Amino acid sequence: MAVRLIRPINSAIRRHLATAPPASSAALSGLITGKKSNLLNSRFAPNQSKSPVHQCQRLYSALSPVQRHPPSLYGQLQPISFSIIAHIDHGKSTLADRLLEMTGTIPIGADGQVINKQVLDSLKVERERGITVKSQAVSMIYDDVTTKQKWLLNLIDTPGHVDFAYEVSRSLSACQIALLVVDATQGIQSQTLSVFRVAMARGLRIIPVINKIDLPGASPDAVLDQLHERLGLNVLPGESEEAIMVSAKTGKGVEDVLKRLVAVGSESTQDVGDGQDEKMRSLVFDSWYDSYKGVVALISVKDGAIRKGDKIASAHSRKRYEVLDIGVNSPTAIATGILRKGQVGWVICNMKSVPEASIGDTLHHDKVKVDPLPGFKPSVPMIYCSAFPVSSADFPKLEMAIQKLALNDRSVTWSRESSLALGQGVKLGLLGALHMEIFRARLADEYGMEVLITNPTVAYRIVRPNEDENEAKVITNPLEFPDDEVMRSKRSTKNGLQIQEPMVIGTLTCPEEYLGAMSQLCFDRRGEEIDLIFQDGFGTGEDGKPVGAENAGGERLVIMKHRLPLSEIVTDFFGELKSKTAGFATFDYEDDGWQASDLVRLSFLLTGTPLDALSQIVHRSKAVDVAKVWTQKLKDIVPRQQYEVNIQAMVGGRVVSSEKKTAYRKDVTAGLYGGHYERKLKHLNKQKEGKKRLRAMSVGRVQIPQENFMKLFEAK
Repeated sequence: MAVRLIRPINSAIRRHLATAPPASSAALSGLITGKKSNLLNSRFAPNQSKSPVHQCQRLYSALSPVQRHPPSLYGQLQPISFSIIAHIDHGKSTLADRLLEMTGTIPIGADGQVINKQVLDSLKVERERGITVKSQAVSMIYDDVTTKQKWLLNLIDTPGHVDFAYEVSRSLSACQIALLVVDATQGIQSQTLSVFRVAMARGLRIIPVINKIDLPGASPDAVLDQLHERLGLNVLPGESEEAIMVSAKTGKGVEDVLKRLVAVGSESTQDVGDGQDEKMRSLVFDSWYDSYKGVVALISVKDGAIRKGDKIASAHSRKRYEVLDIGVNSPTAIATGILRKGQVGWVICNMKSVPEASIGDTLHHDKVKVDPLPGFKPSVPMIYCSAFPVSSADFPKLEMAIQKLALNDRSVTWSRESSLALGQGVKLGLLGALHMEIFRARLADEYGMEVLITNPTVAYRIVRPNEDENEAKVITNPLEFPDDEVMRSKRSTKNGLQIQEPMVIGTLTCPEEYLGAMSQLCFDRRGEEIDLIFQDGFGTGEDGKPVGAENAGGERLVIMKHRLPLSEIVTDFFGELKSKTAGFATFDYEDDGWQASDLVRLSFLLTGTPLDALSQIVHRSKAVDVAKVWTQKLKDIVPRQQYEVNIQAMVGGRVVSSEKKTAYRKDVTAGLYGGHYERKLKHLNKQKEGKKRLRAMSVGRVQIPQENFMKLFEAK
């Protein structure tokens, strides 16, 4: 019986050996294999009467560096919910790792060895790229030695890239405090300003944190000035919003962050009580699909308490559910049986379909009337693309995978569509080029779906005479774009149709030596220069030269601001940016409304048959150049036929570029020797007439293999 009970414990110990300190590993290995160890003997000498199972449990708990708390404790402590917000690559995930270590939520390596890296970045694509794309919530118990009190800290780590701003907005709705992290070597960046505005609009308390102070190029004093001048924060020592100097990599100053969180959070935290006398209201701010548990919703309890077994209802759909399980992440899922006011955790109930977990919904007890909590404004996609399965038989699997993934990423919109060339597919609406790449990678990593993604396009607006711009028709499919001839006739009349495209304000930072190349790149993309700033670095390096963001050479930095059409930066803009600056340039952008532009639809014909999947909306000045590139690409992928294949690019009714794929030709005169030349001419004319009849019979029947189409889009 004892052997049967001890096996699960042995398995747990083996899993722990990978992260346990060397001494612990040796002792645990000896316990499993039956070998004696001094640590084991000394540990169990006074307790020989204890059972083997009890002894294994004691040894494992003694050697484990992780503090284990009873599940009931999470619902008894005063909760403080906070989020970490920052520009991309300013150290959010690293700071989260140190906070988890100092609260005993995750183990610490022996002799200061760093064994935790991106603990909250659980997705494969996050670890490969080193960025955060999904917000993660985790609960920690912090024992404040100063006040002799334990606190429940709910941490929500957020993305930093502009494409995932919707994730940040949703996550902040569940928080009281925001840790605003700023890189001491880069200072305030564009996304720093963006997330700061969102946090202030939500009414959050801001705690400034200056990170990476251990780097040679760090300039904390300059960052303090920026925080005060540009954000209006009182960050000097002794003031209300005093900045905390930390190095998340080494752990320096991180303990001060925990103390400040408790100090600020205790000012607004109320007694959670038992929630019996208060109507329960919980806000759903995230959800995902689990293959075994079904739909899992992440909630923030605003009032009252929610328990396992409760009958609850949705304020949005009015559907009723039973709470099957409930708990927190610390960092793995822990079932607590109850969530009280101020807590953030997960809930599993009998939701029958994926769309039922509506983001921004209010959950409340069944048959209890409550006022719904303010939800979230739906995100507006910035770019659109189409996804097609490699094999047409895999479309049902692709549709199901996108449906489940869209539950976890509510900024994605999707609908069915079909193409003559590629078959059935899905039209996707996304927030940017990086968002599109991440979504494609997650389809492959999490669902094993290899898909063909078409060229991304943006939304355009058609404003009619005397029409309010907010009521204008928005088109996302090039096939909906008005014909060029129609547009010309409408523009000839006074106050005719107007086509508008989305614009962005782009901030480009690079070393001074690349100023000319970057100015030319923005000019080629129809950019309009707004500002140009020369910055003498951000602090000094060990050699005394100025060092700045992404500036490895110690030269002066140039900060350029341009107003650019969004359509010009969603394809290969970032690739050119990095290649022309040897990777030293950075680029960020933010929405800047709409602008009227002279746009046309570029269509492609193959032997007179339209290729809908390749239709594009381009600026008139670039139509010919783009047409030449794509007709040449089509010529390279179209298989040769027994007749000549015409490839045409058209704007309106005018051909702007054309290529021809030559036909196979048999030498019909090979068997003729001597005689009059008309003998050969007769055979050649007969061949010519035969190919003419074949071409007439085969209009639109040119078959392009799907793998060729994939090469076409991969080479875009």
